[in-house]
Amino acid sequence: MRESIGPIHVALEGRGDLATSIYRQLLDAIVDGRLRAGEKLPPSRELAQRLEVARNTVSVAYERLIAEGFLTARVGSGTFVGAVGSSGKRRAPSGRDVQPRQLWRTLRATPPVGSSVYDFRVGVPDWKLFPLETWRRLVSSELRPSIIRDSHYRDPAGHPRLREAIARYIGISRSVRADASDVVVTQGAQQALDLIARVLIEPGDHVAVEDPGYPPARQLFAINGAHVDAVPVDSEGIVVDAIPRSVKLVYVTPSHQFPLGIAMSAARRATLLDWAQRRGAVIIEDDYDSEFRFADRPLEPLQSLDRSGRVIYVGSFSKTMLPMLRIGFLVAPASLQPALHIAKQLADWRGDLSTQGALARFLDEGMLARHIRKASRVYAARHELITTILRRDFADVLEVVPSAAGLHLCARLRPAAGYVPVPWVETLDRYCFQTVQDGLVLGYGGIPLEQITPALRRLARAFTR
Repeated sequence: MRESIGPIHVALEGRGDLATSIYRQLLDAIVDGRLRAGEKLPPSRELAQRLEVARNTVSVAYERLIAEGFLTARVGSGTFVGAVGSSGKRRAPSGRDVQPRQLWRTLRATPPVGSSVYDFRVGVPDWKLFPLETWRRLVSSELRPSIIRDSHYRDPAGHPRLREAIARYIGISRSVRADASDVVVTQGAQQALDLIARVLIEPGDHVAVEDPGYPPARQLFAINGAHVDAVPVDSEGIVVDAIPRSVKLVYVTPSHQFPLGIAMSAARRATLLDWAQRRGAVIIEDDYDSEFRFADRPLEPLQSLDRSGRVIYVGSFSKTMLPMLRIGFLVAPASLQPALHIAKQLADWRGDLSTQGALARFLDEGMLARHIRKASRVYAARHELITTILRRDFADVLEVVPSAAGLHLCARLRPAAGYVPVPWVETLDRYCFQTVQDGLVLGYGGIPLEQITPALRRLARAFTR
């Protein structure tokens, strides 16, 4: 037995056969599944008062449905939907003559990832490492009446304490030059890219992306009206000499190139900044998972090397914490901040302040730093084991791309090797735009250490030597 789900929408027009109109609308709701078996209908007196009709009018409709088996009446309890099958959920009209712009018809949503024995998904952290009880306590503390009372319509750039905490955190951990006023809190890194695109891109502007690279960024720039140019990546990062002269905006992942995993060299960073200065272009630096570093000294971010205000730094807590939190941020030059604040306000006003307040404490009290230290040890062991096995047992079919950070690594397929794709391992070609590259991209955030050896043993069967 279910309680009533709330007021039932019944529309009455004119003064015709109102009992039949009520009957038909309730019958439709039962047949198409909006009213489910066992749900309680409002008393006839209550529904009659709301519809401004005689109680007997509603009673006639109820009695007819009871007689036909669609409702059951229980003395002392009320009227309930009977155990009848629905013909399916109610659907919106097809809208055959209403179509999106042509570009949107060429895009496809990322399908949901099915379960697999071995989890090599890219960009997925291990949720079991996250201090969930601590996080629950912090969120609960942000739901006090005084906080809720004062939470409405604040600065669209985000919770002030979180902006301060982020500025301190990235200043210490990544040497990013920023204070709280430079930070805009977003619903993940993808929204940060969207806000930047809205503020900077005119229809027809040229935007450069790495190839191979991050497909959602490329698609986002395209739907904002940009002409997207694919620029190749070599062992030092994006090939600056290959960036077209017409480009106004460049999107790069210098700390841990996605998906190859290489770090942009210091020389290439200097060259890219010089190019942006000469061309009057803007650089988006997406630092999506460099907190997890296992070897090599981290290089200075482009943002900290920038002296002319041409770099927008984008970060996210989806990889370091949990993707479900949907909190990212951007650090922009002062000249762009007013426009970005307005864009954020138009997009979603200011996000979930209770989560933002909890994250501020998580950062300020050193909990994120402790979590990263713990998780880095786990990820480093997985990274090392996968790399060792690939170089030892797959040397004739795969070439491992050197990587010292992040939650995934890449291995290129050697020319003479054949490979039959398996559904639980992503291939490199899905991240290519204009180049053609064959290989595998292996995420290790979600696979336990003890599963790696049997998983790679099974993967070996997909190759022909």
